[in-house]
Amino acid sequence: MQLSVVVPTLNARRRLVACLDALAAVTPESEVVVVNGPSADGTTGIVREREDVDVLVEVADRNVNVMRNAGIEHASGDRIALVGQGRTVDPGWLAALADGFTGDHVHPRNHTFAEGYSLPERSSIGAVTGPTLPTEGPAPETRAIAGREVTYFDGFNVAFSREALDALDGFDEYLETGGSRDLAHRLAAAGYDVAWRDGMAVRRGVKAPQRGDPGTPVPHALSDGGQAERDWYWKYRALAYRLAKNYGLRPTTARRLLSHAGSDAATELRDIVRGEATPSGWAATGRDVITGTARGQAGGVLARWRDRGRRNPRGVSSRSDRAVAVYDRR
Repeated sequence: MQLSVVVPTLNARRRLVACLDALAAVTPESEVVVVNGPSADGTTGIVREREDVDVLVEVADRNVNVMRNAGIEHASGDRIALVGQGRTVDPGWLAALADGFTGDHVHPRNHTFAEGYSLPERSSIGAVTGPTLPTEGPAPETRAIAGREVTYFDGFNVAFSREALDALDGFDEYLETGGSRDLAHRLAAAGYDVAWRDGMAVRRGVKAPQRGDPGTPVPHALSDGGQAERDWYWKYRALAYRLAKNYGLRPTTARRLLSHAGSDAATELRDIVRGEATPSGWAATGRDVITGTARGQAGGVLARWRDRGRRNPRGVSSRSDRAVAVYDRR
């Protein structure tokens, strides 16, 4: 197995150093590709001084899915892992990752595949993931949607087979948030399994541990698109886009959108009762939800029409101008 590890980063020099130190200790033979957004904290200089970084890709876009695709484009391994700038890998991470790709699973008989995909005789492992400590549970999140079982993964702790990434053309750059969940839907549709290994663990927001030191907590920065936790517009634009693109406009997806909207509306109302929000803010949230949903559905339908196979008209192969500079030591 030839492993490439892609680390997207943006204005997080100290956290990035801890991440790279841990990778150097756990995966010394792996290829490391750092994709640096328009950072203004000296990240470029720090990375270029390190002997354990094989490729530095500079991009001008803050979208984490653009960064991921840029890393995938410049990685040479037959297995490509993504690790967040604010995560440090545990000592057993590499062994668990390798073990995940050796699994042999048979497709469930009731598995439904999207049009444009063919059913292989036996499923193959498209991705391997594991827990993000200390908060994440001991098993992956799964959902049954339109007769298809989807296994989600953490986009900052996951490894893919090159075959799966090539088949699905990487991440969808339309999305500023939710790119990992979108790829999970497409992996399921194409018949790729997502394997879970407890040992493939990363730790959120900790400095790389020294001997006898469990690590020191530090803040976490780059999210899946850098959006705030309650950016309602992009939450619903991304959700509606993913559902429309991957499943079309059907009652099942409409019910999921309404369920999310009802739950979030109830949460906002409770905040108003507690004095933590205002009625005018609640109305503005409703506007964001409606506008985001409408635009997301329109974009999803268009994407479904434009690319009926991979469901990814804005993937790795869609452009060649992501990088503004590449420093390659290979």
